[in-house]
Amino acid sequence: MLQWPSMKVVADLEVHSKYARAVSPQMDVPTIALWAQKKGIDLVGTGDFTHPMWLRELQSGLEEGGEGVYKIKDSSLSLRFLLTSEISCIYLDKGRGRRIHILVYLPTFSDVEKFNKELTAKGANLFSDGRPIVGLTLSQIVETALSVNSGAIIIPAHVWTPWFGFYGSMSGYDHLEEAFGELEKYIPAVETGLSSDPAMNWRIAELTKRRIVSFSDAHSPAKLGREATVFELSEISFSALNNAICAKGPDKIDYTIEFYPEEGKYHYTGHRNCKVVYSPNETRKMGTICPVCGKPLTVGVMSRVEELGKIEIETESIKDKFGVRWIKDKRKERPGYVMLVPLLEILSEALGSGVGSQTVLLEYDKLINTFGSEFAILLETKLADIEKIAGTKVMDGISKVRSGDIVIEPGYDGVFGKVRIWKEGAEKLEAKEAIDQGALF
Repeated sequence: MLQWPSMKVVADLEVHSKYARAVSPQMDVPTIALWAQKKGIDLVGTGDFTHPMWLRELQSGLEEGGEGVYKIKDSSLSLRFLLTSEISCIYLDKGRGRRIHILVYLPTFSDVEKFNKELTAKGANLFSDGRPIVGLTLSQIVETALSVNSGAIIIPAHVWTPWFGFYGSMSGYDHLEEAFGELEKYIPAVETGLSSDPAMNWRIAELTKRRIVSFSDAHSPAKLGREATVFELSEISFSALNNAICAKGPDKIDYTIEFYPEEGKYHYTGHRNCKVVYSPNETRKMGTICPVCGKPLTVGVMSRVEELGKIEIETESIKDKFGVRWIKDKRKERPGYVMLVPLLEILSEALGSGVGSQTVLLEYDKLINTFGSEFAILLETKLADIEKIAGTKVMDGISKVRSGDIVIEPGYDGVFGKVRIWKEGAEKLEAKEAIDQGALF
């Protein structure tokens, strides 16, 4: 049998540029590249190719680095960029307002220019935001992308987010066909978002034949790679990536790297202003009206998954030789995944200093310089070697994250969940985190 050579490619294909709302001004090409290298990312999205000023920067700073992928001009870095953008569709359908984000990937700058021209002709103001708000339907976005390039990749973003996710509690859609009609067949995958993991998505019947991908939706450099998808590709190219996402040929998804979904800011149902938080069981008992203010609660991802999920699944947990806990589909029909806590957060708690403090950032860089990348440290570096460089406390924190021995207070209604690796002493960090997390977006 013919054997295809392949390579592992770590990809983060949902990021934003400095031209998008609520995004760090540091999200420029050189800084994205720097942090992608630190994280261990091989293929990163440009984000926001619809914004004319950002597109100009991309065209001046990048050059072809393979079929449909790009590299920094005159650079020896192995990192490659994919031309990506996220579009906010806000429109009326069947008498109801819809607000949904969708990702579009194209292989060439020429394709991007044509796509942008078509959006502008349809009334979109592309200068307004890096993630433009357009009054176009999801199916119109698909039609436009495919008219530009029949190989365009279109993926609904963070599908369970209440306000802008396709399956979110406020979208009004329960099935892809309701929005895409016959174009549903051109949606090969969905992106999990921070508040869901693959197993939650496996419960949805119409996703059985679709791939599950995970990306960071980074608004600042340090957030790159908080979720990622690891592909097994014959080469780093647009075609190979397309084949993997569409399940054609030897290219495939190997596994995904996941944020703990409880840490996402919409995992549980609640009202942040009223400090009301309900688990799915509590939501069933108490309903979705806030007992404090009498207004509707923001229905969380977990409750929405339970509402739509019709498939019973069985997972198994397997530890590898490094003590990393992998979650697998018992039927072996899906790629597995691993759940991690970002290294900066581990260091912050281990060192008793804010996540954006000099103490934490210096230790982070020391570890990266020693072991190569954040993913290498979290997944495949011997604990004894980590202890030699960073000490017992940091080593213990990484060990606990690998095994899943952590405590999480679930997020709700726009409030991120709180991860605690050690129960004792964690409260001391909260005041510092309030300052540092804001600085890191």
